[in-house]
Amino acid sequence: MMERLKNIAYFPASFFGMIMGLTGLSIAFINLAEVYETTALLSKISIALTLILMLILLAMYSYKIIRFPKEVIAELKHPIKMNFVPAISISLLLLSIAFYALGYIAISKYTWTVGAVLQLSLTYWVLYNWVHHDFFTPEHSNPAWFIPIVGNIIVPIVGVHHAPAELSWFFFSIGLIFWIVVKSILVNRIIFHTPLQERLIPTLFIFIAPPAVGFISYLALNNHELNQFGMVLYFFGLAMTLLMMVSIGKFMKLSFALSWWAFTFPLAAMAIASYKMSQVAHSDFYLYIAIGIHAVLFILILNFLAKTAKAVYLQQICNDKH
Repeated sequence: MMERLKNIAYFPASFFGMIMGLTGLSIAFINLAEVYETTALLSKISIALTLILMLILLAMYSYKIIRFPKEVIAELKHPIKMNFVPAISISLLLLSIAFYALGYIAISKYTWTVGAVLQLSLTYWVLYNWVHHDFFTPEHSNPAWFIPIVGNIIVPIVGVHHAPAELSWFFFSIGLIFWIVVKSILVNRIIFHTPLQERLIPTLFIFIAPPAVGFISYLALNNHELNQFGMVLYFFGLAMTLLMMVSIGKFMKLSFALSWWAFTFPLAAMAIASYKMSQVAHSDFYLYIAIGIHAVLFILILNFLAKTAKAVYLQQICNDKH
């Protein structure tokens, strides 16, 4: 038992990628229930299980902060790992969206407030290190850099209900402009520099998330009115999803790692974006796309949950090698 507690020193923030994927799945189920009411129970079960897991992970990471502060600081200063820490704040923001959709407005506002403050703090921590760095090399750049950026684009989705609209536009602007900047850097890195490490290859799926989440957020900021810019965001997200699907053979050859959870949230975001597109465009075509992506996401998450549980049991994750 004591040995397992010591292993929490190596408990990575990337574990919260599970919460991002599971909460995304729950929100997708909530959107599905708006079309097929008989699926409403699935969303409630999904969010309940996700919340239980979130509390467990928060307890473990809190223990790490108290018992192993040096390891937490090392994670925050690591050129790659620091980008996964905002997965904690993003998880809170996504839970606030789910709570709001289920009618728990007060809990949603509290969760959103904590998540938004933490997200902004972590964003500026990452940006500070990007600007005033002394350890970054081109090889350190990878799609995980999108994580602290995507988090800001998520804020307005329910932020428009919890705070003045200007605050949501502030977060949206940070996320949108830095998405364009970081995307340019990453495309250059992927094409002209050494290949990504094998365990980081699944993070390529994160390319789907900014335009998909951006579309959902932009709709919220514009009272769910579809315009040309919204269509650009949606269809670019769809184009990136097709690119990842074409490359699926590459991903399936990889050995399991926590980074596999990078598959889940971007797919969830694209499924939700497609549900929203179906509503605002009044077209069943996008509904079928949403259901198709949603089904793939559900199968992947069941598979990843089993693989993660096995890896934890065999102590292949929380050790000094990760």
